[in-house]
Amino acid sequence: MVVEHLPPPKPEPTDGALDGRVAILGRPNVGKSSLVNALIGGERSLVTAVPGTTRDPVDTIVAFQGKRMLLVDTAGIRRPGLTRGVEQYSLLRGLRAMERADVGIVVIDAREGITGQDAHIAGYVVEAGRGLVLALNKWDLLTPEEKEEKVWRKQIRQDLSFAPWAPASYISAKTGQRVAQPLEVALQVIEERHRRVATPELNRWLRGILAEREPPTRKGKRLRLLYATQAEASTPTFVFFVNDPELVHFSYRRFLETQLRKAFGFQGTPLRLVLRKRGEERE
Repeated sequence: MVVEHLPPPKPEPTDGALDGRVAILGRPNVGKSSLVNALIGGERSLVTAVPGTTRDPVDTIVAFQGKRMLLVDTAGIRRPGLTRGVEQYSLLRGLRAMERADVGIVVIDAREGITGQDAHIAGYVVEAGRGLVLALNKWDLLTPEEKEEKVWRKQIRQDLSFAPWAPASYISAKTGQRVAQPLEVALQVIEERHRRVATPELNRWLRGILAEREPPTRKGKRLRLLYATQAEASTPTFVFFVNDPELVHFSYRRFLETQLRKAFGFQGTPLRLVLRKRGEERE
């Protein structure tokens, strides 16, 4: 068989040798490989005008701002209904590459705006609990009127309502305009993911927001937040002990997350909020 004559796969770098892992994601032909090549200053990833050239993730180790980073250039992710055969395999490999990364940089073609598939890919990153950075590519091809960043931020909040906290960079991989910025932001996001909030500080914050805004009632019963702690997890996770988790409405969960971000940061990373009933500490 052909497989028997292939060289053995190269071992992946160990986590201890790296300061961070970043997956470059996006639809076909948005400039993912061009961004990787611009960052490393070489032609490590094949770049053509034909969508779907990159079939498998391509790993590249780079030294960046004194850090040793692993960049993973992935195949373009199409809608699930449009993937079959080799493309389905490439999709699965791309998603696995994203899951072993700390941060996913989602490259978007600025000429086309944020498409439904862009939002779908960003959703993959958030659901996996990884940091999310947006790279609006081909910025050089926009008119001055189309480059209003306030308009773009509003569009991001609207089209990516599940991740309004995701930072965005406006780049041109072809000309080299601000190409280092997405990776700079990714490094910041990695630091944010490692942020720890001490339990006493967290509960002082909790008492403060409870004093400003009383928890809502549901079915005649008022929610009571007793205390909170940050759990040990790769994705920043906060456990809130309450009198009844069923009283926590989605809107109040979103309020808690927003207030956490205002107080402690966590730029570019999803937060997980776990609601537990009093007495479940040992479960």
